[in-house]
Amino acid sequence: MRYVLVTGGAGYIGSHVSKKLAKEGYTPIVIDNLSTGNRAAVKWGPFFEGDISNKPLIYQILDRYPIEGVFHFAASTNVRESLTETMKYFQNNVGKTLDLLEVLVEKKVPSFIFSSTCAVYGMPKRLPLDESHPKAPINGYGESKAIVEDILLRVSQNHGMHVAILRYFNAAGSDFEREIGEAQSPQTHLIPLLLEAASKKGGKFTLYGDDHPTEDGTAIRDFIHVEDLAEAHIKAFEWMKIHEDNLLLNLGTGKGHSVREVIAIVEKLTSQKVPLTLEARSPGDPPKLYANPSQAKETLGWEAKHLDLEKTIASTWHWINR
Repeated sequence: MRYVLVTGGAGYIGSHVSKKLAKEGYTPIVIDNLSTGNRAAVKWGPFFEGDISNKPLIYQILDRYPIEGVFHFAASTNVRESLTETMKYFQNNVGKTLDLLEVLVEKKVPSFIFSSTCAVYGMPKRLPLDESHPKAPINGYGESKAIVEDILLRVSQNHGMHVAILRYFNAAGSDFEREIGEAQSPQTHLIPLLLEAASKKGGKFTLYGDDHPTEDGTAIRDFIHVEDLAEAHIKAFEWMKIHEDNLLLNLGTGKGHSVREVIAIVEKLTSQKVPLTLEARSPGDPPKLYANPSQAKETLGWEAKHLDLEKTIASTWHWINR
């Protein structure tokens, strides 16, 4: 059997990648402390409840299973929260990753796939964003991911571990087979928050800013379906095994949609108005973020297939109503 370790594998993206790994013949070994993850989303391999900073537990897993690579999703990911709880983000995302890496380097695990983010770019100087754009994060979340990127490249240089740094844009959608979905708690993603606000009695949604310098005044984002993300992770892992080299890639669709566009689709799907509360936009909120994903296509032969935003949002609506 072929074993891989998936940190944060009970979470949204980690669980979808685990399912894809299982379909490709791997056994995903999941470690998750369940602070935001969902135990029911771990269905395709052994589960260890614990923290990635628990070195004895990591040693136990690596001694039991011949791990070919690590898919690292365990992290705090709420951009808005990171503006006020900065130390939490550095401790969880940087400090605990260092604890994990110390064991992986000692045990000579060959490959490490890192869940990074377009938040490392900060305020875009040009669009669409490509991998050569300078890193200039403007919030604790983006800064913590940027630091880990630099650590990984140094670890690779000094210790021979191959690393894939995958910078996501806005992950969206749910498993089309409805086995797993966006079940994290507390929920922080735009689409499920809007769907719940529209469909639940007494629901409400806070819109942060309608005065962005965009056509309709709301922020524009690149929404990439989680199943496309999962496929990119497998391709990156397989590429590293063949080429024995590092990767740095944007994962997005290359197309932006505004929050108002998303609201309109949610209202169409639910046949309900989204009850909105308006608050000031955050200083850590770029008005536009969308990818130039051409490098991923050139290197991996990968590109996003699920480009219809209504179908992406519908997949989450179907999951909520499963």
